[in-house]
Amino acid sequence: MSFTSGIFWVFLPVVLLLFHGPLRHRLQGQNLLLLIASYTFYGWWDWRFLSLIIVSTATDFLIARHLERPGLSAVQRRLTLFASLFVNLGLLGVFKYAGFFVESWVDAWAGLGVTMHKPSLEIVLPVGISFYTFQTLSYTIDVYRGQLKASRHPLEFAAYVSFFPQLVAGPIERATRLLPQLQRLRPVTPTAVKIGLRLIAYGLFKKVVIADSAAGYANAAFADPSAFTGPVLVIGVIAFALQIYGDFSGYSDIAIGLGRLFGIRLRSNFRFPYFSRNVAEFWRRWHVSLNTWFRDYLYIPLGGSRGGKWKSLRNIAVVFLVSGLWHGANWTFVVWGGIHAALFVPIFLLGRNKSFGDEWDWRHGWRAVVTFFWVCLAWVFFRAEDLSAASTYLSNIKARWGQGLGNWEAYRSFWGAPDERLFAYALVGFLVLEWSLFRYGVRWPWRRGLGWVWPEALLIILTFAFSLRNEATTFIYFAF
Repeated sequence: MSFTSGIFWVFLPVVLLLFHGPLRHRLQGQNLLLLIASYTFYGWWDWRFLSLIIVSTATDFLIARHLERPGLSAVQRRLTLFASLFVNLGLLGVFKYAGFFVESWVDAWAGLGVTMHKPSLEIVLPVGISFYTFQTLSYTIDVYRGQLKASRHPLEFAAYVSFFPQLVAGPIERATRLLPQLQRLRPVTPTAVKIGLRLIAYGLFKKVVIADSAAGYANAAFADPSAFTGPVLVIGVIAFALQIYGDFSGYSDIAIGLGRLFGIRLRSNFRFPYFSRNVAEFWRRWHVSLNTWFRDYLYIPLGGSRGGKWKSLRNIAVVFLVSGLWHGANWTFVVWGGIHAALFVPIFLLGRNKSFGDEWDWRHGWRAVVTFFWVCLAWVFFRAEDLSAASTYLSNIKARWGQGLGNWEAYRSFWGAPDERLFAYALVGFLVLEWSLFRYGVRWPWRRGLGWVWPEALLIILTFAFSLRNEATTFIYFAF
């Protein structure tokens, strides 16, 4: 089930009516409802994959309880934690990376002149497995570190692992933040409902109006880069940058907004990343829940910035490369992570990886433009099917600049849209709004009495209009 599907908008009111109706004063009933709703939501794609969530949930619930048994030695506790890592990362490895590693192994031997048979692995990737695996792993690790008491109620823990708004594409929540909310009744105020509906409306606008419209341009450019001039291919990359931001941040906004309707606060996942003034700032603003996860459970355990520059650089490289591989079983993602590591290292060495102040002038604006350029360069590898396709795209960008937008009409014809003006108007409004929210804060329009600039009704109308115009697409991060 997807947030943009018709069945979801039948499913959601039913769940909300039960949650705020007969179960509004019954904590266990609310958690049971959330668990049933979450399993229904996830099982709508393929009910067989529910077994993976159930295995992860049961494994980490029991292991966390075992970690608190009195008398366990340090070795026994480490072995217990290893069991959780083995089960969770083992499932992730089999379903997501088995084919990738087998193919890479065969290709490596082929490079040495040894021909090996490449087995055909028909493994379907479960939706959102990387997200809920990291969420349940963080719980066990926190219990192991003594930062969290193990849950003693299977129902509330299962609801934490599978909470449907953020189950398949985040934000990746920590048990220290989400579990306590599931352990008490959560009154939902009119303000919370208003904020939730506003986030849902804006998230749907980002996805259907911005991301799905930009996808037409990006798909056309990446499908056949040799058919277009360099400037048109640059537009294709920028279109993908808009697509992935609108798609992923839109999902996060919807998830956070849905959480508010159930009295649950989910963490912010995007903080206007394309206005970042260097790559370090970009990674403080893009997919925040994943980046802080890697910081707390990989970078710091590796030694963080302790132990000298060289060890710090090694740890940075490991985090970026693993982050790339987390996104997909393809060398393109590894290269994407490597590019960001290479861009981050000089910033780290110069000590410019700290937070910027709030000031803004033309120099910072120029730095944001340069940062966006490098981020878009890396997006080529993220979007391309393989390294060869990425190389072809980049080489074609350098070609035929003398023709300018000479084949723009062919580009429009290939995309199939008769008129881009409506999207152009929506895009300009979106960029102005994003800039205003970035500079003056997310509450700025209402503090200034400008609530009419962003009415939820207008966003929904535009979303509906563009849903009839655009080809529906699944959320990009469902593949991760």
